[in-house]
Amino acid sequence: MDAVQIQNILPHRYPFLFIDRVVEVVPGASIVAEHLVSNSSPILQGHFPGNPILPGVVQVEAMAQAAIILAHASGQFDPATQLCYFIGIQNAKFRAPARPGEVLRIEVTAERMGSIGKFSAQVSADGQVKSSGTFTAIIEKKPEGVPNA
Repeated sequence: MDAVQIQNILPHRYPFLFIDRVVEVVPGASIVAEHLVSNSSPILQGHFPGNPILPGVVQVEAMAQAAIILAHASGQFDPATQLCYFIGIQNAKFRAPARPGEVLRIEVTAERMGSIGKFSAQVSADGQVKSSGTFTAIIEKKPEGVPNA
């Protein structure tokens, strides 16, 4: 899945879109996505100038965005009529800094799918785990007046 296809599913836009490519999707089970950590990212301009590091919270958000794409591919989420909200994270661990130039591999596995989903995820680059955690998300009907992505 390329950037245009991703933007047809996710409501997020730059600078808050953290999925650049989807490598693999197994509907109902798992997804592998990627995010290029770019030195030109506005987030990195203020997060340790001179020693830029992608914040852990951004890595968690990338996990959640990948889960939305998995829910869509699994027939659980329709971006035209629904929104998906991140509602909780458990067991988040941040093991190594993510730096500009790295391609983050975001692997998400569905533990439970439905109106409330539970997922486990890991972010890595070049085989080194950067972060991991389990999280929950809820799918709700889109309120009137909310535009499509």
